[in-house]
Amino acid sequence: MRTISPRAALRRAAGGFAAVGLLAAGLLALGTPAQAAGPELVIGGPAATALHPYPASGSPQESTVGITVDNPSRNSEPGTFDGDFTVTFDLTGIAGIADAAFGETGGADCEITGPTAVCHGHGLGPGRSALAELGLLAAEGSRIGDSGTIRATGKADGATFTAFSTEVVIGGPDLVMERLPLKQNLKPGETQPVPVTFTNNGTRAADGVLLTLMYTRGLDFIERYANCEYSEGEAGRGFPAGTTARCSVPGTYEAGATYRLAVPLSLKATEHAFHDTFVYRIDEDEPGRGAQRSAASVTAGKGAALTLKEAATVRGVDLDPRDNQQEADFVTANSADFVAYGARARGAAGETVAATIGFRNKGPAWVGYPRSGEPVATVDFTVPEGASVTGSPAACRGVTTDGQYRENRSGAPRYVCDTSAAVRDGADFALRFHLKIGKVVTGASGAVTVRTPRLADSPKLPFDPKPGNNTALLVLNSDNGDGGSGSTASGGASGSGSAGPATAGGSTGGSGVTSNGSTTSGAATGGSTGGALASTGTVALPVAAGAAVALAAGGVLYATARRRPQRG
Repeated sequence: MRTISPRAALRRAAGGFAAVGLLAAGLLALGTPAQAAGPELVIGGPAATALHPYPASGSPQESTVGITVDNPSRNSEPGTFDGDFTVTFDLTGIAGIADAAFGETGGADCEITGPTAVCHGHGLGPGRSALAELGLLAAEGSRIGDSGTIRATGKADGATFTAFSTEVVIGGPDLVMERLPLKQNLKPGETQPVPVTFTNNGTRAADGVLLTLMYTRGLDFIERYANCEYSEGEAGRGFPAGTTARCSVPGTYEAGATYRLAVPLSLKATEHAFHDTFVYRIDEDEPGRGAQRSAASVTAGKGAALTLKEAATVRGVDLDPRDNQQEADFVTANSADFVAYGARARGAAGETVAATIGFRNKGPAWVGYPRSGEPVATVDFTVPEGASVTGSPAACRGVTTDGQYRENRSGAPRYVCDTSAAVRDGADFALRFHLKIGKVVTGASGAVTVRTPRLADSPKLPFDPKPGNNTALLVLNSDNGDGGSGSTASGGASGSGSAGPATAGGSTGGSGVTSNGSTTSGAATGGSTGGALASTGTVALPVAAGAAVALAAGGVLYATARRRPQRG
């Protein structure tokens, strides 16, 4: 019997932007938990699943239902449920409508016997875990519009389960977003049209659509519309969305027809653009999605509303959500000036002092790698002579003098600290170190360098036009009479560093240590090693998430092509 480990459910969303694909999965259909001692475990999955009709020739096309179990505890101790459990599926509701079989993925051992399927598992960590993937095919003899319900219940000693059900329907709309030939090498200020186009390849009309677009920090659109909802910041999973917009567009979008915005969107590369991503997606605008949107912090656009042709009342579930979305990556000819700063501190032998070092992104570009998720840069810090590090930020690791692996974190001669996969313009990457002075060495200094993450590569940041300010110094017990404040830049480039982090992007950094050894205001403290990372203004990247955008003035969706829908 296999132990189920927490992992994100519904991971079949298109490309790297799985969060957008969740829009097509629907809401979890959850029942009312029984009242009993122990954790209340929640079985979940899509509220409805559409199947391709049984074909006149060839094999039927499979749809997959991802079944999850959510342990609502968020603490690893004692949040883990360490017992055996059983989840039973009642398949009588889909008899003659769909045939079911379990796939190879999932954390439980599952078997189907007649109209019943049973999954056995052991152990559930905090959060949501994948239980099983149930493959469904339209049954021979089924017809478009047939529907039935799969119901699931769970049982375990020391825990209770909710009930779960998902509706299975034959046929439905199949909205397919057309990939646009967008120009991907841009200059700041450059604009281009985005004529969003989609087709309904399904068997039923879609009643209203939800146009969802996400654009990262360096992209923008001109207009914001009254029937679009906009949110700023992370879209989920660490991805810095910049702006997410979801536009509800009423109307009937019939099977076999293609629709396009009458007035294309105007996509602009802003002064902050560098490596950016734009995601555009189309879904039927189901009522449940409105509830999801209202739960988020959003603002409505103030422009005119998009107008569409008269709506109807036919509704269905998308046959293939994987083709609802398209994505485009852009590279803009731009630069970002990463400026290193050091600090000064003073203390007697045996004392421990604190100092904040790091760098600021003075822009104009934000720098992020949405696809790879690799760090943008690394701060490389050499410990001054006569001192040893007793506390360092969680983002840092101790290495040998030549940059090789070192087992012990404390007391290393050198530290390397990776950024996240995105650093916004105006960000302050502040690192708080605690150093014990074993021997007073007047003016002892250690270099603070912001460079590329790989030691084997050239240390120069490829996007930074001013490498001269990429290095500063941390100086201990300076003899220049300045009381230990200020900073020194290395290589004789006076002024290329600065004295600790200032406020950047609304954050407050520290200014090192005063001459009597007491710390001044600094970066937030904490962390597992006595130090702290205050990466203020820095946004961690993600895998994508639903987003949407401002639509061009007076934009109207209209049918541009029409094919005769196939009848099943």
